[in-house]
Amino acid sequence: MSRSSRTRPHTRLIAATGVLVLTGLSLTACGSDDSSDAGVGLDNVSISGDVGKAPKVSWKGQVDPKDIETDVITEGDGDTIESGDGALAHIWIGNGYTEDEAYSSYESKAPQLLIGDVSEPFKKALEGQKVGSRVAVAASAEDAFGEGGNPQLNIGNKDGIVFVVDVLAKVGDEPSGEEREPAKWAPSLVETDGTITGFDFADANKPSKNLLDTTLVKGDGPVVKSGQTIAVNYLGQVYDAKKPFDESYSKDPTSFPIGVGSVVPGWDKELVGKTVGSRVILSIPPADGYGDKGNESAGIKGTDTLFFVVDILAAA
Repeated sequence: MSRSSRTRPHTRLIAATGVLVLTGLSLTACGSDDSSDAGVGLDNVSISGDVGKAPKVSWKGQVDPKDIETDVITEGDGDTIESGDGALAHIWIGNGYTEDEAYSSYESKAPQLLIGDVSEPFKKALEGQKVGSRVAVAASAEDAFGEGGNPQLNIGNKDGIVFVVDVLAKVGDEPSGEEREPAKWAPSLVETDGTITGFDFADANKPSKNLLDTTLVKGDGPVVKSGQTIAVNYLGQVYDAKKPFDESYSKDPTSFPIGVGSVVPGWDKELVGKTVGSRVILSIPPADGYGDKGNESAGIKGTDTLFFVVDILAAA
């Protein structure tokens, strides 16, 4: 849960507020309309470097592809990303007209969550690729961002684009691992048609002043490390409240850095060290939540104990 608001922490670039979103705004480009010099793609760039580190991109000339092109620079040996799967990935974007870097996630060391309705070039970079792969894609600005280009990245509507995508982790659909009996203090989960919709506190203990966690599924994936980005589904509800103040189960999973102060302290303290695939319930007292001031926009008072169920679906 984000420290500053009730909404999900929008760290991924493919979210509705991200800079890679389709936009109706237009940035007039200098890219050519002349079909005679269209169709120059990945042959005009040289890409080197290790997966997970910023790529070294050398331009041999402008890139103006006629169709979407892909090239697997490095093939990984992890799980295959199938159609509809989400992934955590580092992304580098270059403007094929100006031959400049337009965006890089490597500097912030925060992989991005590619999931849901991503544009065709990102689908091409993911589908059929294995975790650990580096994939290059050349595409038009229209294919990548829509007919308006992407003014936030100084990409015009006629510019060619080069993407470098490092596929770091596959996002699971649900928890995976060993089921465990929850602690007696924990509330029960309420589900509708298999989707978590809230907590039932009828048989739960009254809130403790201590930060507590209990594991419902012990994930069979890698251990979550401080500084990584995790992809999760979650639901948060104040003790004895009738409905949650926030949740992602009815939407797509979300992602954020863990262990670095981007979320409430209780999440940082309890989720670092858990394993991917886990489902946990957290009981978070005010000191490890929003503090004495609470979170007015979410209806959370400074005395409220917060309960979360969190599914850890990926980490990178």
